[in-house]
Amino acid sequence: MKILVIGASGRVGSDLVKQLLANDHQVIGTTRQDEKLFSENNYSQLDLDITADKDAIQQQIEQDIDTVYFVAGSGGKDILEVDLHGAIKTMQAVKDKGIKRYIMLSTVFSLDTSKWNSPGIADLKEYYICKHYADQWLVNNSNLDYTIVQAGALKERAGTGKITINDDNAGENAIKEAIEKL
Repeated sequence: MKILVIGASGRVGSDLVKQLLANDHQVIGTTRQDEKLFSENNYSQLDLDITADKDAIQQQIEQDIDTVYFVAGSGGKDILEVDLHGAIKTMQAVKDKGIKRYIMLSTVFSLDTSKWNSPGIADLKEYYICKHYADQWLVNNSNLDYTIVQAGALKERAGTGKITINDDNAGENAIKEAIEKL
């Protein structure tokens, strides 16, 4: 399978790419870094600026991609341009290219605004607003075959192999466990 990973150099993206490569997928990773992130023969890299206009993004994306993973994040800088507008422009570009499958790493309770005053979430309200509207656009406007992973805080720790469903707490996830859900 040929997979585009938008945000391949991030904490989640780099682990995701490693797992995809280990499973013999052909992976195209996007990053703003100059050096190639992975040396495997089934990996190539693209300098994709998701703050560019949609047409510029679309021109860089290959036609024959099977699945797109959006795991890019602003890290608190340019939240609107990356986490909201950048995500939506990539959805639009992917749709225009005829690519059907889009997987979005979002955040817990992004679609449940009643939880946004909870401790830990209230401090990230602008991020939650961006994720909320990007997720809404994916669900209501894209016509893509999508998955939205709404993980809690992502931590570099060993996973437990267990999940909790229908929980009212934001909680946290091991990055490796979050990747398995992607």
